[in-house]
Amino acid sequence: MKVFTQSVNFTADKKLLDYIEKKVGGLEKFHDKIVDVEVYLKVQKTSEKENKITEVKINIPGNELMVKKQCKSFEEGVSVGVESLKRQLQKSKEKARVTIAL
Repeated sequence: MKVFTQSVNFTADKKLLDYIEKKVGGLEKFHDKIVDVEVYLKVQKTSEKENKITEVKINIPGNELMVKKQCKSFEEGVSVGVESLKRQLQKSKEKARVTIAL
């Protein structure tokens, strides 16, 4: 599984990129046919503390799952996003099983 990370208007450090690889890599346990994952990191210019936007998009055969989170840190956004994607992957896999069974 390939993980593509794009940081908009800033440069992500190695520590953050490694964290993203590790967290997103864990999604393979929930769906064995993940083609690739795209992670977009953006900083909104606002006075709010929760100005970090994390978007994670997973490409699986015949489908695309996406989650967008706005948090205080990118690590938090990735963590919350991955938890949400775990549920989406399980639902997607379950639907595929039901379709095959019919």
